[in-house]
Amino acid sequence: MLTLPHTLPALPEIIDGLPNISGWETEVLSVVNHNAPVFLPNTNLHLEDINAGFAIALHMHQPTIPAGYDGGLISNLQYMFEHQGEGDNHNAGPFAYCYSRMGDFIPELVNQGCNPRVMLDYSGNLFWGLRQMGRSDIIDNLKRITCDPTYQPYVEWLGTMWSHAVIPSTPIADIKLQIVAWQQHFAAIFGWEALARVKGFSPPEMHLPNHPDTLFEFVKALKECGYRWLLVQEHSVETISGQALSHKHLPHRLIARNSQGETVSIIALIKTQGSDTKLVAQMQPYYEAKTLSKQQVGTVLVPPIVSQIGDGENGGVMMNEFPSAFKQAWWDMVNHGGGKAGVVGMCGTEYLELIEAAGCKPEDYPTCQPAGQHYIWERVAPDNCQPEAVENAIVELKQTNPNFHLDGASWTNHISWVKGYENVLSPMYELSTSFHEKVDKLLVNSTAESITRQFSYRNLLLHNLLLQTSCFRYWGHGTWTDYAREIYQRGENLLQTTI
Repeated sequence: MLTLPHTLPALPEIIDGLPNISGWETEVLSVVNHNAPVFLPNTNLHLEDINAGFAIALHMHQPTIPAGYDGGLISNLQYMFEHQGEGDNHNAGPFAYCYSRMGDFIPELVNQGCNPRVMLDYSGNLFWGLRQMGRSDIIDNLKRITCDPTYQPYVEWLGTMWSHAVIPSTPIADIKLQIVAWQQHFAAIFGWEALARVKGFSPPEMHLPNHPDTLFEFVKALKECGYRWLLVQEHSVETISGQALSHKHLPHRLIARNSQGETVSIIALIKTQGSDTKLVAQMQPYYEAKTLSKQQVGTVLVPPIVSQIGDGENGGVMMNEFPSAFKQAWWDMVNHGGGKAGVVGMCGTEYLELIEAAGCKPEDYPTCQPAGQHYIWERVAPDNCQPEAVENAIVELKQTNPNFHLDGASWTNHISWVKGYENVLSPMYELSTSFHEKVDKLLVNSTAESITRQFSYRNLLLHNLLLQTSCFRYWGHGTWTDYAREIYQRGENLLQTTI
């Protein structure tokens, strides 16, 4: 059973006007680093009754922008409400409802005798922005399905990067800061026990780094922060020999090998097909799961799982078609196995705990690595794995293979996230470097937590993380680049005057 460390403090959600993203790192890591089952003690599913499963996740995000009164940091959602005549800003109300509605749908379906499941992925920006806007109604609705034992077993929260930073272009020194900032902020909103149940990770834009050292540090940070598994896009990974996956409906072991030959691994659930939100909005994973049957993992026959994620609010199909399709699927399951047999919905951690309780071992899962890495490793002799050899292989590949790149892959594969965004990336790396030059030696020479609880540190960290928000690159140029430049300048000014 899940038992928490004693004497955990109740965390304030907002401190001096800033989100609580630092100061209790020791407590966070003590809570998340456990191997106790999360879903297994309470699940109403039995593996022997299930032919196939599916897991859907809803991704929600709104960036933080310097566009409030007197240039204050506000949620883009707040800006949308305050400027209804611009672009698609008339969608502000529907977006806000989408952030809240799972708090209505899950209790409604459970009370109707259904057995629903959903995974939720909300950025830290969005949590903070909702609180800034005074939308406690939305957060309270989410608390109901997160903390109430009646509804909590039907919902799984996935961790993510606090400010929706895409990992391949995030400075390596900041990857763990992003992960822990989200964990601490989540604990401040929903409580320590809710945080202890967060075992799956959703990378923003499903963007998986394929540079060996970046991937290694990412997976290492995930494991140090207590995560058991992450969601990856099907086309962003390959077999160790460079082939497409042939068992995409089974969990995989993602192998991360760095330029010094060290390896670390983590379980991956494979998000299938493309990025089309329609796949989730129309509950396609349920209907695909109906075509599948049990598969062998080691010595155990297990139900395969169809995993899918989509924006939870973005686009007319998600805003308008999803509610009825979501409910219809669970009603249909009640009529075909009572919602607990045949084809069923599951949460990712619930699925992994069920199959491992049946005898599956992670070492029996098929292995994968980021797409394109086989090109590197076929050029580096196993007994010569050192940074220079790996770098030489990468240089050679870039010269001889026009399709090879180290930008990673994501569900928006037409966007590099790196190429063409130097005007945003350079300041981002500069601020990160300056931040660490100033802060890291202070953390070494004093009690780290006394530094990270200071307003000046938290404010610096906030600006460093905010500048890494992917929206400043996704939307390209103009206003969004201006926002990034303003956050960079404020961060640099803070570095000159604080701590």
